[in-house]
Amino acid sequence: MKLSAVERFAIALLLALLGASFVAGLSARPKPATAGYHLLKTIALPPAPGGDEYYDYISLDPEARRVYVSHGTEVVVLDADNYSVVGKIEGLSRCHGVAIAKDLGKGFISDGGGPNAKVQEVVFFDLKTLKVTGKVSTNQIDTDAIIYEPVTKHVFTFNGDSHNSTVIDPEKQAVITNIDLVGKVEFPAVDGKGMIYDNNPEKNDVVAIDARTNTVKVRWPTAPEGAPTSMAMDQKTRRLFSGGRGPQFVVMMDADNGKVLQSYPISGGVDANTFDPGTGLLFVSTREGMLHIYHEDSPDKLSEVETLKTAYGAKTSQVDPKTHRVFLSTSDFNPPAAPTERQPHPLPTAKPGNFRVLVYGR
Repeated sequence: MKLSAVERFAIALLLALLGASFVAGLSARPKPATAGYHLLKTIALPPAPGGDEYYDYISLDPEARRVYVSHGTEVVVLDADNYSVVGKIEGLSRCHGVAIAKDLGKGFISDGGGPNAKVQEVVFFDLKTLKVTGKVSTNQIDTDAIIYEPVTKHVFTFNGDSHNSTVIDPEKQAVITNIDLVGKVEFPAVDGKGMIYDNNPEKNDVVAIDARTNTVKVRWPTAPEGAPTSMAMDQKTRRLFSGGRGPQFVVMMDADNGKVLQSYPISGGVDANTFDPGTGLLFVSTREGMLHIYHEDSPDKLSEVETLKTAYGAKTSQVDPKTHRVFLSTSDFNPPAAPTERQPHPLPTAKPGNFRVLVYGR
């Protein structure tokens, strides 16, 4: 069939457009989101009972619109939208983290301290009433980070000075076993498919734990990052984000083979990473009072977006996936004590009565 000049031109133009679209599709990459985060609100909270100004992890229940803030002998529960105090869970010793199990209607608090602490346990509470419903002793020094694993429906605590993880059956309210992790442990992440990943700052690696068998599956080095401490995960792309204290880096790792794909230097005293799947933003908070923000452009590329000056001590954080606001906690501080042989580099101590939650957003 013979085509007219007009028809030949139309076909050539269509092919050119299709070719250009194909090339553009190959080269296109999502660009880093413009953050523009700034301080929206400062929520001042009164001293916790007992007068010991201590604080640790922040947890968030996006559906119930609740923010759980650890604060010494209590967990303060805030409304995620209007920032009012909706309740408290009191009578604790020195709480660290809160894990939420929506399918069980329960929450879990890790409550423990150092070698001389009398309490090393997990406190159970009802998500609706915030009333304590039970306690399980771990008998492990420094019962610290805590996480709920949804496949096994088990609770895992990560006991820093004990170098292990305690596995708890929340229905039976009983310890199942302790997993030896060979070295000091820090904050974990779950993939929602039965695997747990935990930082090990003594061994400079990430430990992959099979929650079904309660065994260590593999260990991966985190170089150039050292002393890995903070952890978050993008479950969709299966990427881990680990932050370290020395050398001070945040790294993006493949959760299937442990390959370090990207790394960036960060400020000192990192303690929390939190990932927002809606925006692809990763937030890294440090004791120095810096909030480092990155964007996951693709499963293989992490880009810097901005770094904010927050407040000294604002090292723990959590992002709200609904509003994309970030919650941090801190206090005012006393000067550090004089150096000793046992503690050559003492840190400033928090002043009672100055505890506050900082809310950042766009």
